[in-house]
Amino acid sequence: MTTSQTPPRAATRPPRPSTKPNGQWKIDGTTPLNGNEEWKQVDDGLAVRERIENVYARGGFASIDPTDLHGRFRVWGLYTQRKPGIDGGRTATLSPEELEDAYFMLRVRIDGGQLTTAQLRVIAGISQEFGRDTADLTDRQNVQLHWVEVESMPEIWRRLEAVGLGTTEACGDVPRVVLGSPVAGISAEELIDPTPQIDEITSRFIGDPTLSNLPRKFKSAITGHPNHDVVHEINDVAFVAVDHPELGIGYDLWVGGGLSTAPRLGERLGVFVAPERVAEAWHGVAQIFRDYGYRRLRNKARLKFLLAEWGTERFRRVLQDEYLGYALPDGPALPQPAAPGDHVGIHRQKDGRFYVGATPIVGRVSGTTLARLADLIEEHGSTRLRTTPHQKVVILDIPEDRVESLVAGLDALGLQARPSLIRRGTIACTGIEFCKLAIVETKVNATAAVLDLEERLAAFDLPHPISLHVNGCPNSCARIQTADIGLKGQLVTIDGEQVPGYQVHLGGGLASQDRDEAGLGRTVRDLKVAADGIADYVDRVVRRFLDDRDAAVDETFAQWAHRADEEALQ
Repeated sequence: MTTSQTPPRAATRPPRPSTKPNGQWKIDGTTPLNGNEEWKQVDDGLAVRERIENVYARGGFASIDPTDLHGRFRVWGLYTQRKPGIDGGRTATLSPEELEDAYFMLRVRIDGGQLTTAQLRVIAGISQEFGRDTADLTDRQNVQLHWVEVESMPEIWRRLEAVGLGTTEACGDVPRVVLGSPVAGISAEELIDPTPQIDEITSRFIGDPTLSNLPRKFKSAITGHPNHDVVHEINDVAFVAVDHPELGIGYDLWVGGGLSTAPRLGERLGVFVAPERVAEAWHGVAQIFRDYGYRRLRNKARLKFLLAEWGTERFRRVLQDEYLGYALPDGPALPQPAAPGDHVGIHRQKDGRFYVGATPIVGRVSGTTLARLADLIEEHGSTRLRTTPHQKVVILDIPEDRVESLVAGLDALGLQARPSLIRRGTIACTGIEFCKLAIVETKVNATAAVLDLEERLAAFDLPHPISLHVNGCPNSCARIQTADIGLKGQLVTIDGEQVPGYQVHLGGGLASQDRDEAGLGRTVRDLKVAADGIADYVDRVVRRFLDDRDAAVDETFAQWAHRADEEALQ
């Protein structure tokens, strides 16, 4: 069954008409209109690498220039982490300098999620030696480490780059990691392997100084798989494989997606992009963002705000006329996915071997776990794995007679290939443990909720995975607006007392086998959940769904949540 309602697609509006310039370079000129834009023009973020290695790594944290620390370091995947012991009620009242510790979160960039066991073992070793054994799989296919000291960065980069990894433009106002299908090149169902397109984009444009000063972050995704496995609707630019009736296999181009506090789902430009033209089309969209994106106000600086003003027709016209120099042919819309896009479980590859998708709880692993995973994969005759946009991991190239042994080994590492539908559908952001923006703990709370719910709901036959996304602040790194149940971290008042908790979003989701198009979740007035009450709330609302759903039409949780009375959702 597909959705009968038309759920909201956007809460994004362009800046209000004003006599003030919006900082669009092609219209207003390049004079910086705020402090952030000023320091980006004074010295490119790419340039700070030399200072990190030759000055700050020798002088230590106290030697770091404040503008480098709070701005340019991000371009190399480095954020200061939150100082322990500061509660969420003080997040909005303290300065970044008061919130931050002398340690860093380090984001290892993994374009397409493609890893070898040799690379995984290097990441594991860095975690164990320099990051207190921390490691998280993110919903952008990266690996994040914590407790990293600036003194360690030269050696960390040496080790990463020796095996073809890096942190270049892992954060900041730059082209971030390119999401790619976790089963690229091996899936029996894929229309095309997007790896050549990902490789061309990253080799040509990552580290390119002409694109290292964008208005804000720029997120990309490419997939050749029909199950839409790269959350394309919430990226700034995305290419999704499609079969053109006359031109063959190519890509459908989407632009302008993004969540945060003003969510907007991406839109099709209605064009067909041949594989050999993907990189230049990507470059064209990135240049539009650089040249026309709003820079005066950072909360209006994402590409989605420009799209909200222009619309798709004008965007397509500018892309073709000003940046490509040729017209792109019209293209067909995407068909609805036939199966989940998280690739969890056991699946036959097109070469007869198998890939196995497994889930940790909310992406939390460790250096020790990653090292043991590398050993386990090699013991089963493979050297390849992939991370996913759902905080999962996929092991490739497993012989059929070794699959069950691998599954057992994964389970011993806390990576389940046959997880409960609650565990499978739950993700969480970093939260207050390490993030300076967070108000509430996430991974610990979500983990406790998953383990509790697995017992409470064990006797119930859920019709599909229930996506539970837990975020520590309003910025939606864990995609709260596109989950069955999305929890936005904030201080809430319960029984007259202000406590850490969450605002609840219900019924969101991206296109899947259960819904023909993406839609944002609804909120219910005064529906808040205490931080320690996740399991109680999810248990209650899922049981109501199971009691009330229209099984005759295979009604999903999202469909039910959009039609249910507010009382039923409390």
